[in-house]
Amino acid sequence: MKFLLIPDKFKGSLSAEEVIRTLENGILSASPGSECFAVLASDGGDGFLEAIARYKPVEKIVHSTSDPLGRELQANYLFNARSAEAYVELAQASGLVLLKERERSALRSSTYGTGIQVRHAIEIGATTVYIGLGGSATNDGGTGIARALGYRFLDNSGKELAPRGENLIKMASINADSVSPGMKHVSLIAVNDVTNPLYGPEGAAHVYAAQKGATAVEIAKLDEGLRHLDSLVSRELGKKLAQIPGTGAAGGTSYGLRAFFGAAFLGGTQFVLQMAGIPELLRKHKIDFMLTGEGKIDRQTLSGKLISGVLELGLQNQIPVIALCGKLEVGAEELKAAGITDVIEVSERDRSLQYNMTHAKRLLHDAAYHYFKNRI
Repeated sequence: MKFLLIPDKFKGSLSAEEVIRTLENGILSASPGSECFAVLASDGGDGFLEAIARYKPVEKIVHSTSDPLGRELQANYLFNARSAEAYVELAQASGLVLLKERERSALRSSTYGTGIQVRHAIEIGATTVYIGLGGSATNDGGTGIARALGYRFLDNSGKELAPRGENLIKMASINADSVSPGMKHVSLIAVNDVTNPLYGPEGAAHVYAAQKGATAVEIAKLDEGLRHLDSLVSRELGKKLAQIPGTGAAGGTSYGLRAFFGAAFLGGTQFVLQMAGIPELLRKHKIDFMLTGEGKIDRQTLSGKLISGVLELGLQNQIPVIALCGKLEVGAEELKAAGITDVIEVSERDRSLQYNMTHAKRLLHDAAYHYFKNRI
């Protein structure tokens, strides 16, 4: 039997590398003659740079930028001088992981720090910048990045507004006078697997802002702000983009990248799998099962997380996909209807969250072992 392992991390418990090793050990314990192939992948969110560094000849660039609340921090991105390509992970400067739980605020946070990273990459010679979206603490429609690259957003009195979620509704005009003419020769590419539109019931605010600290009232305000931003962009830039799948990624960052810089959208999982040589591997080997997973499978999983990209690959190649998770918050039948062959919740429900996270490695190993022991 041959297995292809493409899991995400189990956040707070196991890195993606640890998940791969644990699954492999479980499978080989159940079927010693089996062969496992593994990919350290990313949907463009946390771990994007780690995945890129494994498959591309790049240099790590460390420099000063700011976190989602404007505080200085050191962050890094990757650069390939030969190809003039840079790889920026939004979570490095605008990620939820940078904030304590009490600091989370989709109203006050901004992608400005990520914009500083993009600007720095362009200043040292990048002509193509891949921006991995995911894990954001923001809901600013990408206005923070746009501000760092020269755009200014003004209210009715001509006063400049800080580029953050709470100010979207106040924006009355867009000023591009300070945008470098050289930006016309730079390609920005938004890398992610999210399919949500910018606003509405399935949009950036309603689906993702709660985990960024927003209350129900604030979510409604943020959604209204994104609608207003789209109206402003439509009026001043002549672009109608809000309903394009994926514009809701990272609090609308992908929308802003396309609206202000004409950015292309690229599926994160497929991008990394191509770099890892997976199409060639699938031509050479008949894979019997693909395994993926993450710490929690919820309603967002099929809207653009890594698992959705793996599922697409499995469906394209008619390979059964098995998903393992620590916690399952969506019906298994719904996942099976989407094409997943089986979903396995590895946690012990009568135990505490802390217990299950502490013992995640054993639980994951045993789940893989017992599942395949009974089927091989």
